[in-house]
Amino acid sequence: MVITEVNDKATKKAFLDVARIIYKDDDVWVCPLDNDVEAIFDPVKNNFHNNGKSIRWILRDDNGGLIGRVAAFINNKKAYNYEQPTGGMGFFECINDEKAAFLLFDTAKNWLQQNGMQAMDGPINFGENDSFWGLLVEGFTAPSYGMNYNPPYYHAFFENYGFKTQYEQITNHLNIFKPFPYRFRKIANWVIQKPGYEFKHLEAKRIDAFAKDFIEIYNDAWQGFENFVPIKYETILETFKKMKALMDEKLIWFAYINGEPVSFNIILPDANPMLKPLNGKLDLAGKLGFLYRRWKGVKRMRAVVMGTKQKYQNHGLESALFIKLGEYVLPKSQYEELELSWVGDFNDKMIALHQAMGGVFGKKHLTMRKIFNE
Repeated sequence: MVITEVNDKATKKAFLDVARIIYKDDDVWVCPLDNDVEAIFDPVKNNFHNNGKSIRWILRDDNGGLIGRVAAFINNKKAYNYEQPTGGMGFFECINDEKAAFLLFDTAKNWLQQNGMQAMDGPINFGENDSFWGLLVEGFTAPSYGMNYNPPYYHAFFENYGFKTQYEQITNHLNIFKPFPYRFRKIANWVIQKPGYEFKHLEAKRIDAFAKDFIEIYNDAWQGFENFVPIKYETILETFKKMKALMDEKLIWFAYINGEPVSFNIILPDANPMLKPLNGKLDLAGKLGFLYRRWKGVKRMRAVVMGTKQKYQNHGLESALFIKLGEYVLPKSQYEELELSWVGDFNDKMIALHQAMGGVFGKKHLTMRKIFNE
C-alpha cells in the first residue's frame, strides 16, 4: 500500500474519487458535492485556516487502485482547551481492510503528533459541526445534506484502533402530518399570544440583519457548553448567503421579545434528494438538474440548528417557533418529514424538546477520541 499527500490537481481529484469507489454499489449513499468538500481545504473559502491548518492523504494498493483517504487538521482555538492538546481527523473512507484503515489512522496521528497534538477527535470536520461530523453507527438510511454516512464496518475500525466515544449524536425525525402533542401546542399558543413577543421568518433581502440576530442569539445560547468558541459574523453571513440557492424563507424563524432577538430555528429543504443524481458534480448540466428538482420541490426538511438565549430558555419559545413553522408547512402539503438537527447526549434540554414534540429516533453518530499515549 502507498500513501500520498494531496498536493496537486491529480491527487485532489483522487481524494474525491475514493468515496465514489467505496460507495459505487451503495444505493443509499448520496455523494457530497465536490465543491463542498474542496471548500473545506481551501484557505480562501474556509476561515478556520486563519487559526489552524489541515492536510490530507490518499491510499492506493499495490496495483495503484484507490482504496482509502483521510484528512487531519488542527484548530488552534480549540486544540488546547482539552487535557491533552487535541487535533482532528475526518473525511475518512476505506475499503473493508483493517490494515489499510490503521495505516490511514497512523498517518493522521503521526502528523498531529509532529505538530504538538496528543490526541485526535474523529471523524469530524475542519469547520462547524453541522456537517461532515460523526461516525454513523445506527440508522443507515438516506442521509440528509451535510450529514455523514458510512458503511457499518467503520465502527470496528475506530474501536479496534483505540478510539473512545466522547458523546453520542442523536438525530430524530418528525412526521409532519402527525399533530404535535396537546401539551406542546398549548404552551406554544400561550407563548405566541404574550405581549411583546414577535415571530418573523427570514427575508432574503434583509439577510445581513438576520445574520446579526443569529450571532447574538447563538453566541449567548451556546456559551455554557464545554470548549465553546464564538462564531464570527463573517462566517455566518457567508453561510447564509450560501443557503440562498436552497432556502425557503418561511422555514427559517426568529423570535423577538420587545425587539430583542432571543431564539431561532434554521430549517432548510433537504438538498440531498436534489443532489443524488449529480454524483458530486455541479457542472452546468448538474446545476440545471438541481434547479429543476428544486422547482419540483422535495418532501423532507432538515433542521440545521436551533438556539435560544440562556435567560429565555424554558420559556416555550422553541415550541412557538415550530407552531409558526407548521402554519406555513401544513397548508402547503409538500413536506412530509422533518429531520431535526442532531443533539449531543449531553444536551438534556434539547433532548427533552425533541421528546415533547413527538420526535422519533432516526440515526446515531458518535464523536470519538483517540489519546495517543494513554
